[in-house]
Amino acid sequence: MKIEQIYTGCLAEAAYYIESAGEVAIIDPLREPQPYIDRATADGARIKYVLETHFHADFVSGHLELAAKTGATIVFGPTAQPNYDAHIAQDGEILTLGRVQIKVLHTPGHTMESSTFLLIDEAGQEQAIFTGDTLFIGDVGRPDLAVKSDLSREDLAGYLYDSLYTKILPLPDSLIVYPGHGAGSACGKNMSKETTDTLGNQKRFNYALQAKAKAEFVREVLTGLNTPPQYFPKNAVLNKMGYDSVDTVLKQGTQALSPGAFEAAANEVEALVLDVRDAQTFAKGFIPNAINIGLEGQFAGWVGTLVTDLKQPILLVAPEGREEEAVLRLARVGYDNCIGYLQGGFAAWVADGRPADTIESISAGDFADRFAAQPDLKVLDVRRRSEFESEHVVGAENFPLDFINANMAQLNRAETYYLHCGSGYRSMTAASILRARGFENLVEVAGGFAAIKATGKLTLTDYVCPTTLL
Repeated sequence: MKIEQIYTGCLAEAAYYIESAGEVAIIDPLREPQPYIDRATADGARIKYVLETHFHADFVSGHLELAAKTGATIVFGPTAQPNYDAHIAQDGEILTLGRVQIKVLHTPGHTMESSTFLLIDEAGQEQAIFTGDTLFIGDVGRPDLAVKSDLSREDLAGYLYDSLYTKILPLPDSLIVYPGHGAGSACGKNMSKETTDTLGNQKRFNYALQAKAKAEFVREVLTGLNTPPQYFPKNAVLNKMGYDSVDTVLKQGTQALSPGAFEAAANEVEALVLDVRDAQTFAKGFIPNAINIGLEGQFAGWVGTLVTDLKQPILLVAPEGREEEAVLRLARVGYDNCIGYLQGGFAAWVADGRPADTIESISAGDFADRFAAQPDLKVLDVRRRSEFESEHVVGAENFPLDFINANMAQLNRAETYYLHCGSGYRSMTAASILRARGFENLVEVAGGFAAIKATGKLTLTDYVCPTTLL
């Protein structure tokens, strides 16, 4: 028997490969099927099952294409009602995989169809649980993401309590917990950077498993939940109803366009020009009105947070050789309408004599000197509120990137704004959005709050500024 966790850091998502006696089960695969097919081929095995723990909200699963290309059976837990052929397992049903068994445990709460898969080895011993978004390392799944549910989040949290305390906690402490996500995912609020643990450790150290009663559990789990990204319910619907082949999406998105064709396409369909180069490269020169969301950060999650229409036509400016990667990462979160990329990149645009824009970016030291000399500078800290409340520059306003579209009207286009985040990734994204909306006087602080703090030149505080913009 083989168990492999296939972890994708930019989405903080874990898929799983289980093989026994030439038969394979894939749990919660990403959009692209070929890596799983190649892995099974290397083992001389066939993919028998594609097991889905629930209708995912934070990414588009690859279950449909993987099943279509391999003949595997898609399996959901009880109450799932997908718009395609799948086996809807009963609670407690046993699936045979080679010489091992997988027991389906219905664990509603995160969503009503959520299920956990219990792996039983060749000797009949319970070895591991694949918990999806029911149980994380250090946390549990948020109970407010159900698709078209008439249940309140308090109702769902109650179901989650019952699932954990009656289905999961009675299992042996020795079981290995394999969750669906790790730190960085918006599917929980307190996830560990560790991506596996024993159930015994989770019983002792997971805050959500310490509740003495259901009411206490519900209160603890619901306290401190941030608003989920706007694309979450849209991805859940795609996973439930179906979607286009990723091969089709890649073929369309990887069309190379000359500068002239690129500009014509942008004008014809009002495409979003998405520049995925790193922040400092972008600052030195970019196509006017382009938005910068760099591939090196949590690219897909920020696209999903900031681009509100999954069908938005997108044109890419990417580092050479990374165009297909960008299209694929967009497709993983349901943005399937990429219509091409700029052949030759930004250099080709400039060589063709076309207009370019820049954003001023200064070092943290220069920013500290300017702010010390002129303390009435308008400083926008675009980190999340929780980060800002933990520590920030005295006098800065909290202007979270997550809510920039809603809060932009509160800014004055005549002012000069200095923007920083934690490291410089989000602040350049914010600056590019503001520039595209007509804000000319912007200065981005390279390196963000970490670099500002390291200068030791400015006063920092954990006092919550009353001008936090939400």
